[in-house]
Amino acid sequence: MQRSTAAQVIVSIIPIVGIVMAAVVVFFYLLWNHRQKMLLIKTGNYKRPEFDLLSFSLLTGLLLFAIGLTLTVFLALIRGRDYALLGGIIPLAIGVGLLVYYGIRRRGQAR
Repeated sequence: MQRSTAAQVIVSIIPIVGIVMAAVVVFFYLLWNHRQKMLLIKTGNYKRPEFDLLSFSLLTGLLLFAIGLTLTVFLALIRGRDYALLGGIIPLAIGVGLLVYYGIRRRGQAR
């Protein structure tokens, strides 16, 4: 069975239109957010949001540790000792590093 060229064109245009529409939405979000912040700065009501590095490192460390451990075990069972195992070891190592950072910072604040 042969597909019609019109159907092929429509099927190839759908993802392009989706990507363009998403880009337009993101553009206008960024534009309006910028204008809102500029107006808040002009009126003197802008307060810089505080970033909690300790909570961020804990959450990111736990997520990367879990993802890395799962990928490492899965890839070790499927592929054995191969370079594909790095796909799990890298996020695992980053997650462990972030958790160690969290522990060091937490211990330093307790003193």
